[in-house]
Amino acid sequence: GMVIGLLCGYCEGRLDLIVQRVMDAIQAIPGLVLALAIVAVLKPNTTNAMLAIAVVIIPGNSRIVRGAVLSAKQNRYVEAAQAMGCRHPRIIMTHILPNVTAPILVIASIWLGNAILIEATLSFLGVGTQPPTPSWGLMLSSTGRAFMEQAPWLAIFPGLAISLAVLGFNLFGDTLRDAWDPKLRRNG
Repeated sequence: GMVIGLLCGYCEGRLDLIVQRVMDAIQAIPGLVLALAIVAVLKPNTTNAMLAIAVVIIPGNSRIVRGAVLSAKQNRYVEAAQAMGCRHPRIIMTHILPNVTAPILVIASIWLGNAILIEATLSFLGVGTQPPTPSWGLMLSSTGRAFMEQAPWLAIFPGLAISLAVLGFNLFGDTLRDAWDPKLRRNG
């Protein structure tokens, strides 16, 4: 998602328009439904679940990176580098990429939590990670449902682990945003 957004934001034009319409089409389908469809067409296993998660996450990431690149491209130092005759890869790597790293890291930490939720859901439904590979969703599905009345902790602890992991990644992303947002640094 980052590379697609970086290239589309920097190059603009017809390719950007086509790629953004493809991203619109992918984002028009709810993420979990899209992930289920991908895993249903392919074979249910960990690799295909990861592929499905990537397809769900890439459009959002590319849009955010593209917006940050479009904003960074308007800075005077980028115009100066272009006027001095710097090549496009150099401008991207030295002037634009360092200035869009903060939003990329914040979004990546938040999407990690979403990826955990999607993987747990796919595994819970039986189309994600397959036994004997451990997965929190698989733990909820196999032992949690079967022994809910006799041993509720078999469902409570995997569910709690999922919740805490997602909360942790979201709080980490929020902390990164607070630390790197210049508006919040000035006022805080």
